[in-house]
Amino acid sequence: MLKKKTPFTKFLVWRYKNISDKNFVYMLSILVGLIAGLASVALKNITHFISTIFEEGIIQSYHTYWYFAFPCIGLLLTLLVRKYVLKSDVSHGIPMALFSISKKEGKVSRKNTFSSLLTAPLTVGFGGSVGLEGPSVATGAAFGSSIGQLFHMKAQTRKLLLVCAAAGSLSAIFKAPIAAILFAIEVFSLDLTFASLLPLLFASAAAVVTRIWVIGEQYIVNFKDIQHFEIKNILFYALLGILASLVSVYFSKVYFTTENQFRKVNNEYLKVVLAGIILGVLTFLVPPLYGEGFSFMNNLIAQNYDQALETFLFKDTIESSWVILFLIFGLILLKPIATSVTLSSGGVGGVFAPVLFLGAVTGSFFVNICKQFGFHLPSSNFTMVGMAGLMAGVLQAPLTAMFLIAEITGGYELFIPLMIVVGISFMISKAFSDSNIYTKELKDKNALITHNKDQAVLTLLKLDRIIEENFVKLKPQMTLKDMLFTAVVKSKRNLFPVVNEEEELVGVITLDDIREMMFDTSLYDTVLVEFLMHDAPDYIYYGKDDMQMVMGKFQSSGAWNLPVIKEGKYVGFVSKSKMLTAYRRKLITY
Repeated sequence: MLKKKTPFTKFLVWRYKNISDKNFVYMLSILVGLIAGLASVALKNITHFISTIFEEGIIQSYHTYWYFAFPCIGLLLTLLVRKYVLKSDVSHGIPMALFSISKKEGKVSRKNTFSSLLTAPLTVGFGGSVGLEGPSVATGAAFGSSIGQLFHMKAQTRKLLLVCAAAGSLSAIFKAPIAAILFAIEVFSLDLTFASLLPLLFASAAAVVTRIWVIGEQYIVNFKDIQHFEIKNILFYALLGILASLVSVYFSKVYFTTENQFRKVNNEYLKVVLAGIILGVLTFLVPPLYGEGFSFMNNLIAQNYDQALETFLFKDTIESSWVILFLIFGLILLKPIATSVTLSSGGVGGVFAPVLFLGAVTGSFFVNICKQFGFHLPSSNFTMVGMAGLMAGVLQAPLTAMFLIAEITGGYELFIPLMIVVGISFMISKAFSDSNIYTKELKDKNALITHNKDQAVLTLLKLDRIIEENFVKLKPQMTLKDMLFTAVVKSKRNLFPVVNEEEELVGVITLDDIREMMFDTSLYDTVLVEFLMHDAPDYIYYGKDDMQMVMGKFQSSGAWNLPVIKEGKYVGFVSKSKMLTAYRRKLITY
């Protein structure tokens, strides 16, 4: 008996008949943008509600002593929600989305649609020194993927919707739709074609409209005091670009070093305690490290140093500009540590806001240094451009950095200095590392999609789909006669794996190895398989070797078939011809 069609199934059938795939993708991109915008606003409002209760209520009543406790409490609550409510890890937003594109055909677990909404506000709202941009992108990407799966879209369309949602999230947070599109191109390595550009435009625009409709026109960064670019300051902008690159390299080094050290700690609760103590001490001594830090950034841009530094424990001792300079320099050194500790210990957040924070501090530090030597520079300009310099260096997304600051400032007054600072910072940072903070781990695993089409297609191939198992296995103790009548006669292949009792591969035999003795019956009972077998030219290790490594092994060995080993056991063979066929098919649809 046929199942009765549901209304949704009827809609899908009607859609296939009446709406083209192209137009339907446009419609879905608008829907994805709306949802991503709402999710970003919801995440921001939940976090703001929590932080307002503690930062403006309890902390103002009891001064800075509570700074010591709240980050630890936030990390502990985040851990408990992950373990007992979600019962799974909450992946870092942008790397998770990148991995889903490269290895999961754009499929993201539906649990990710709400996991960041539950955990990120606890981490950031209680003072974790991270931002909400990463969790917002993760939430948006999960919704984009889920919508693609719901409407049975192809893998390529699912990936596009995922990226549209990510761009929509960023567009809604910063009210910067062009920068969000460029972010999708630079970080997600999306090919800019007519088929991808329009959905990105629709999603980014829909997300911004949603944000304005819900919370209004205000920006999260104050830009009222931006001044016109003066050609006489061009050398100073170049010097700021060099400084921004050095701070970017420092941030990345601290981040990866801290992450590696925390990986050595197996107990999750111990991680939280260690991170809580470190964050507690840092935020107690340097309160601007608490949370995202956008209010502090706005005070720096406006040169309101008294308000920016009013939460310091020893604020009454601030009398000279050198003391202010020393405190700002301390923020440059300590912010990367606070951010890295928060994320490495299991906190949920992103590095986008910390990078902007660090860029603003770097720009302000540079202006104040120059001021000590008699050079009076426009503080707001250098603070904003410093933010772009750090983005270009740490995230290695120069176009995103330029257009984000240009859109935030409401025009292109700073475009020339932005180009100078961003270009220098990106160039020097790139010389230290080819990967940014989002992609390094994925690149180490060869799971990163790039604009290199050949490498991208290899990354998308899956080893499971090209392993062949129709080979007759031999035992070392078998005679030549046994081999001929139980294996060679029955097999359609000219290659035979030899395995022991534990199914471990001990050698291989080809028809060429036995061709001269096949018809010599005097050898049937005297020659054993173990005397005929030999080692394979190379081995493919399942779960360890990616497709680029497999291709390299074929090239270096000159073989047409290589055995696959999984956990020490023989699995099957991969043939070079089948791999190349799969590559060509994937290339056609890429």
